[in-house]
Amino acid sequence: MSTLTVYDIKGASVGEIEVADALLEMKKGSQAVHDVVVAQLAGLRGGTASTLRKGEVAGSNKKPWRQKGTGRARAGYRQSPVWRGGGVAFGPHPRSFAQKVNKKVARLAFKRVFSEKVASGDLKVMDEVTIPEAKTKLFSALLKTLGISKPALFVVDKTERNLVVASRNIPSVEVATAKDVNVYQLLRYPVVVITKSAVDQIKTRLAGADGG
Repeated sequence: MSTLTVYDIKGASVGEIEVADALLEMKKGSQAVHDVVVAQLAGLRGGTASTLRKGEVAGSNKKPWRQKGTGRARAGYRQSPVWRGGGVAFGPHPRSFAQKVNKKVARLAFKRVFSEKVASGDLKVMDEVTIPEAKTKLFSALLKTLGISKPALFVVDKTERNLVVASRNIPSVEVATAKDVNVYQLLRYPVVVITKSAVDQIKTRLAGADGG
């Protein structure tokens, strides 16, 4: 059983929350984490690079000059890849870089990463995270109150406009919901701030992560 301290908006301890050992996994899953992160990063690639093949370059099929007698190398068409302005040989074309990951592997990876955050003490549980106004200075003051100087991920049960707007101008901070937060986000940020209600949702996700 892992016990996490719950803090209020002023940084004072207001209680504790427990996470059963059955919901955590530290013995296996490192390869699953690697596979899931690679797949997630690959999915972020646009795959929009595009070049024209010789058959797609505009131009006629007229021979640039006669075959023999000019002293120059023979040429059949101006769309040839060896010509400037011609087609591109073996160039990139639009494609999807998406990779398929088994659901069990994804669940195991999430379970392993969350367990590491709990074990390392990089998981900070808040009673709630609210901002009265959508102002960056208020969110910056919150970070200062909580003593957070590193990039941080805020995980909440549901997003609130004030919180999202107040944090979006801070490049080292990201806000995610408990049902949508992924393995890469948990790995990317050295500090994870999560609300008490969001922990309950995470527990539900962990309960389904059988690690098979």
